[in-house]
Amino acid sequence: MKIKSKEQIINYFISGYKNEQLIGVENEKFLFKKNHNKRAEYSDLLKIFNIFIERFGWQPIKEDEHIIGLKKNEKAITLEPGNQIELSGEKLKNIHEVCAESYEFQDKLNLASEEVNLKTLSVGYDPFSNLENIPNNPKKRYKVMSSEMPKNGELSLDMMYLTAGTQINIDYKSEEDFKKKFKVISFLTPLSIGLFANSAIKENKPSGFLSYRSKVWQHTSRGGLPEIFLNDLSFEMYADFVLNYPLLFIQKKNGYLFPEGKKYSDLIKEDLADEKNLELHLSTIFTEVRLKKYLEIRSLDACEWNCHCAGPAFFIGLLYGNIDETYQIVKDWNKNEIMNAYFESPKKGLKTEINGKSFLEWGKIFFDLSKKGLIKRNLKNKNNNDESIFLKNIEQILKEKKTKAEKTLEK
Repeated sequence: MKIKSKEQIINYFISGYKNEQLIGVENEKFLFKKNHNKRAEYSDLLKIFNIFIERFGWQPIKEDEHIIGLKKNEKAITLEPGNQIELSGEKLKNIHEVCAESYEFQDKLNLASEEVNLKTLSVGYDPFSNLENIPNNPKKRYKVMSSEMPKNGELSLDMMYLTAGTQINIDYKSEEDFKKKFKVISFLTPLSIGLFANSAIKENKPSGFLSYRSKVWQHTSRGGLPEIFLNDLSFEMYADFVLNYPLLFIQKKNGYLFPEGKKYSDLIKEDLADEKNLELHLSTIFTEVRLKKYLEIRSLDACEWNCHCAGPAFFIGLLYGNIDETYQIVKDWNKNEIMNAYFESPKKGLKTEINGKSFLEWGKIFFDLSKKGLIKRNLKNKNNNDESIFLKNIEQILKEKKTKAEKTLEK
């Protein structure tokens, strides 16, 4: 479908309205050679992919003759630029299902990795490698990105090849619901960085940050937390943001073109805009919060099996279980304080302050609100436990006053 106006982009966002509020989670992981800390080659990943195809019923995703990912039902396994591996999960009804999906994938990945002499690691930043010794893969868009991204962000290649995160995808029922959720997610981005910090090590040494991944994303082309996101953002305002955002590339049958200096609005003027390249453009805006036909929360470091359900549970409790109460607390926060906290939180973690309280104090407040929301949702597993059981890792962080990153530094 051709895109000829801003109104069509607004209608694209409106088409995302959903009465049933589902949850999608994407988990990225590093893969290393088992007997040392060198990153897995593309040839190693192909062996893992073949095990998933032959034994677990997944189907290959190909670009030309190369396998660049896998799919099964609504799930996908994708290949990141430095051969990080990502599970993009199905849209599910509750955190019990989300966590079960993540554990099943981790079990199968561990099994396949063991057979091909690899090991997995879930942290926000590769603690061992530098850019010079990261292998790549034949996925075409990454070649374009590797060339273009560093022009406007000094740590863009670090982002591509050395980071791993957890992303939470949530639905909205209406534009008013979107506005509240987008504002809460944006305002809580600094807290999310501080609370879920898990990337303190860089090249085998302390990086000076608790979330070095977040530091990297703040210095990445097309990344960060734009100040416009702290306004009462409407679909029209986000459409304007998209129209005026520079294009990274356009996909053609024979590859990718880089339209230097052009914005998405230029594609409309030249009658080249359609829904396919709109979706591509939306996917190359790498901000901490992102709108497609759903909302993406992108501020969490990756973490191991014992904590990777905590982040999704925390945000679902706030956004699905307790949005009005959460919104009332954050809606009048000072925007300058939020931006200051955003840049301080990768280094200071729970000691970061906003509106007269530390993130340790705010963490306890929002933990209680999230728990209240999850209990109110009253979605239980077969053992009669509600979703609040997945907050235990956060409860431990707040009780011990130490993030995962700080515990790593103590070892």
